[in-house]
Amino acid sequence: MKFKLIASAAACLALTFGQPAAAQEKTVRIGAIYPLSGALASTGAEIKAAIELAVDIINNPHPELKGLPLAEGAGLPKLGGAKIEVVFGDSQGKPEVGLADAQRLIQQEKVVALTGAYQSAVTKTASRVAEQAGIPYLNGESSSPDLTERGYKWFFRTSPTDDTFIENMMQFLDGIKDQPTKRIAVVYENTDFGVNTYKALEKFAKQYKRDIVANIAYTAGSASVTSEVQKLANAKPDVAIFASYTSDAMLFVRTMREAKYAPPIFLANDAGFIDSRFVQEVGSQVQGVLTRDVWSNDIAATLPILKKVNELYKAKTGKELNGNNARSMQGVLVLADAINRAGSTDPEAIRKALAATDLNGNQIAMPWSGVKFDDKGQNSKGAGLILQMKGPGYQTVWPANFNADKSLPALPFTWK
Repeated sequence: MKFKLIASAAACLALTFGQPAAAQEKTVRIGAIYPLSGALASTGAEIKAAIELAVDIINNPHPELKGLPLAEGAGLPKLGGAKIEVVFGDSQGKPEVGLADAQRLIQQEKVVALTGAYQSAVTKTASRVAEQAGIPYLNGESSSPDLTERGYKWFFRTSPTDDTFIENMMQFLDGIKDQPTKRIAVVYENTDFGVNTYKALEKFAKQYKRDIVANIAYTAGSASVTSEVQKLANAKPDVAIFASYTSDAMLFVRTMREAKYAPPIFLANDAGFIDSRFVQEVGSQVQGVLTRDVWSNDIAATLPILKKVNELYKAKTGKELNGNNARSMQGVLVLADAINRAGSTDPEAIRKALAATDLNGNQIAMPWSGVKFDDKGQNSKGAGLILQMKGPGYQTVWPANFNADKSLPALPFTWK
């Protein structure tokens, strides 16, 4: 009788993970929504590779990553060694497709949680589906502050928001003493990401006694940005701040170069400006361009866990991690840790475990002080950086304690 009870329990456990009792390995399925095709396919591919690395770290022993939750063992120990499986959805960069992806992943693929979707506009629709279904949604990289202001119960975000990033920009500009930084022009795509960037700049420019002299919104994916560049040049700002994804970022750089216009200070709100395609194809032309970020390879080289994780990613892809995909990877690591601590695939148990997350800086693969969610689901321990393009890539220039190359100038921006 005792044997039968044990066998029955094992069968039930196997079914919990969507596997027949005779299956050799239990799995926990997570849905991940990203732009794997379309204009942002290069970014989506890099994020997918970083998430696959996170899955490898969770599912296979990595004793070299001692201190990172789940890295030293194999699978989820509190779920009998169950392995994480990520089922990807392709949003194509479209909010309505991301919404349909979320519905499919929850209803047909039976995922126990969702992650994604990089673009704030897509995250907004996909997470609405998860909220209605009562499924945990862990966002690793969208920056729109509005996402954690909706009163959602099931939504959690590990990355800082644009409020943090834009205030960081103002603090960085305060440190520039040898040229003016008072007049700001804002160039942004008319999506959640761009609009919320502008809203944050309105707020913090006023707080830091700066003036917005040009408000230049454009349609994402435009064939031409000549008129926008002309408006920017006519405004004669001290600082031009951009919020654009990869293809638009490259188009703006090329159009400004053709127009022979260079803003005194060129400062990007991350996104397309840190994509490896941008760095490889036009990085050599924009020496001195600045961007906010959450990851830097010069910092990673000085911190053992970050260095080892970056080496694993480079061995897998031939590329370095960047702020887009490192955040996504960290999001999946946090989600898997919560599922393991929950000891269950029950959505409410996972939600409670996420809410109770309290990781310190030695337990994460990002240069933050840790991960701890506030009552809105926002990580209160995230932080931003300012990087500058120098030579073949970006180097950290702010905060000063992360500036490894003390001779690195913050200025000027120059065409090459």
